[in-house]
Amino acid sequence: MRSALAGIFPPIPTTFDSSTGDVDARAIASNVSRLMTNGLAGVLALGSNGEAGLLDDAEGDLVVAAARDAVPRDRWLLVGVGRESTRATVAAARRAAKLGADAVLVRPPSYYKTDMTPEALIGHYRQVADASPIPVVLYNLPGPTGIVLTVPIVSALAEHANVAGVKETSPELERLGQWVTLRGGSFPVLCGWAPVVYPALMAGAAGGILAVANVLPEQCVALYEHTRAGRHAEALAAQRALTRIARLVSSVHGIAGLKTALDLVGYRGGAVRSPLLPVSDRVRDEITQALQKARGH
Repeated sequence: MRSALAGIFPPIPTTFDSSTGDVDARAIASNVSRLMTNGLAGVLALGSNGEAGLLDDAEGDLVVAAARDAVPRDRWLLVGVGRESTRATVAAARRAAKLGADAVLVRPPSYYKTDMTPEALIGHYRQVADASPIPVVLYNLPGPTGIVLTVPIVSALAEHANVAGVKETSPELERLGQWVTLRGGSFPVLCGWAPVVYPALMAGAAGGILAVANVLPEQCVALYEHTRAGRHAEALAAQRALTRIARLVSSVHGIAGLKTALDLVGYRGGAVRSPLLPVSDRVRDEITQALQKARGH
C-alpha cells in the first residue's frame, strides 16, 4: 500500500545508448533500482529533467516501462504527460496509466501562452482530470513555460477529486505557503526547487521533486526526515550542504550538468540529446568539486 503523496522524488533523466542514441531502458532501470535503496518515496519519469520534450511517444513509453519495472509497488511512479493540446495530454495520461503509472504530472500548455487565460488553464486541467484514469498532479513551471499557475487557478482545481496535488518549481515560497492551506491543509504541495526545499518543508510542503536527489539521494532524504522530526539544525546544515551542487545540476548547467554528476557518482548519466550540448571540462571540474564538498570529502 502506497503512503500519501509525500517525501523526496528524483526526476530521473533519460539515459541514451552511447552508440545509437536510442533510449537505454536497461540503464534507466538500473539507475532507478539503485535509487530505490535510499528511502525515496518514488520517482518522476518524463519530467523536464527527463528530456521529455525531446522524446517521441514510443520512446517515452519505453522510459515509463523501464521505471515501472524498478519502482516497488508501494512507492510512487509519477509520469510527466504535459502536451500542448488537451486531447494529446489526455491520451498521454491514459497511456501512462496503462503502463503502470500511479499519477501524472501535467505542465501547462505554453506554445500559445498569451491565450492561456485562467479560464483556459482551468478548463484544460479539469478536462484532463476528468479523463485521466489516475490522479493528476499540477505542475507549475514558470521559468520554461512563461506561465504561472496562480493561487486562484490552483484553488479552483484543488476542488476536483482527481487532482492530487501540485509541484512548485520556483523559489516562490509565498505562493507555496498559500497552496498548502487548500483542502483544509491536506493538499499536497511538492517543492521542485532544491535550494529552498527546507523552508518549503517548514512552510508545509509535503516533500520535493528534486534533480539533486538523483545524485545525492541519501542527503536529500536526510534533509526531509530531519525537518519532519523537528531536527532543524541538522536540516539547515543539510540544506546548506546541498544548495551549491543542487544549483549546478539544475538551474545553472541543466540536464547536461545533472547527467555529468550522475556519471561522477556511479550512475548512468551519459549524453544529452541534441540540440542540448554537453558540459565543458571546466564545468565538469566545477561539478566534481561541488560534489566532493557536498559529500564531506
